[in-house]
Amino acid sequence: MARQDDRQKPMNLDAKSIDGYNLPNTVTTLTGNVTATQGTLKMTGDKALVSIDANTQISHIHVTAAPGKLAHIEQIDDAGNLMTGDADTLDYDNINGIAVLTGHAVVHQQGRGESHGDKLTYNTQTQQMTGTSGSDGQVHMVILPKPQPAAAPAPASSKQP
Repeated sequence: MARQDDRQKPMNLDAKSIDGYNLPNTVTTLTGNVTATQGTLKMTGDKALVSIDANTQISHIHVTAAPGKLAHIEQIDDAGNLMTGDADTLDYDNINGIAVLTGHAVVHQQGRGESHGDKLTYNTQTQQMTGTSGSDGQVHMVILPKPQPAAAPAPASSKQP
């Protein structure tokens, strides 16, 4: 599961330009080399719309990429494993920890595998993945086998003269 203490950390937003407010029920627009970080959670893209709810908490972030590029998300879980995702657009529900990657979506889970599809939904709290594909009608997953412990070396033969 996602690093549990990330949600208790401040969200840092960086961009070439910003237009908005930190007021209830508003949307702030960030453009140019956008980076949003909260603990180990990191999102990057060309443009982001940051929604602030009635309690002045970031509720939602919609990230898009420049033409020919992909929006990116990554986070480290409590076990130290990295999850990365890339897509044309990224919608992140900051309240529920759900990332929806749409268009050329790929999610990699370190040591576990990867998923590809037109739309992938990843729950950062439970690691549940759902996906759909419209282009070729297929969602593709690769599930890695669990590493096996190394076999013990065979005992050396003891020949007596």
